[in-house]
Amino acid sequence: MTRVALSIGANLGDSLEALQFAVDELATLGKIVAVSEVYHTDPVGGPEQPAYLNAVVVVETDRSPSDVLAVAHRAEQGKGRTREVRWGARTLDVDVLVYGDQTSDDPVLTLPHPRASQRAFVMIPWAAIDPDFRLPDGRTVADVRRLLDDDGVRPTGVHLRTVEP
Repeated sequence: MTRVALSIGANLGDSLEALQFAVDELATLGKIVAVSEVYHTDPVGGPEQPAYLNAVVVVETDRSPSDVLAVAHRAEQGKGRTREVRWGARTLDVDVLVYGDQTSDDPVLTLPHPRASQRAFVMIPWAAIDPDFRLPDGRTVADVRRLLDDDGVRPTGVHLRTVEP
């Protein structure tokens, strides 16, 4: 089994329901180890848009990286995700952050995610549930999280439910 971390976010429609939908879809990959609290986050880059709800999900799976990406895309499509504007508003965004200790520069699935360590809206929830996970560069998630500012990332107190596949 491989430990996989994925970030989920939404800022259009019923964002909380979209995040729950993503968790339910990701449960089909294997065992959900942890799901962070939901965070309210300011948008980063892109056009003016509403604030996001974000969370991180950690799954143990025996599925391949391409299978994990396919399930992530299936979840996005299930919520009507369109890719018209880079970094634009979205009904659901699911990013594969890491797939165990694998690295890849494949443009379809770059591992680890090339911008995850720069994004407080990813690292804060991830550090809350899996601080000791060691990234391919040797740093822990907690190490990276300590380098980021908390501005614009606020816990909501909301927890998503997990289901067995």
